[in-house]
Amino acid sequence: MTYAQAWDYAIGMIKVDGLEPTEDFKEYIEKEKRGEVTMEDAKRYLDKKYKMKESANA
Repeated sequence: MTYAQAWDYAIGMIKVDGLEPTEDFKEYIEKEKRGEVTMEDAKRYLDKKYKMKESANA
């Protein structure tokens, strides 16, 4: 399976749940498909964007 096929499958699975990736994430996916960024870059992007802030009481 190519990265493009994997992303298409993943997006399809997300849409089954009635969700839609954001436009900026779709652009990032297209960059990854073209080889402009790596899967590790995508992981860092997601970690940075969605990382939960730890509570001071935790």
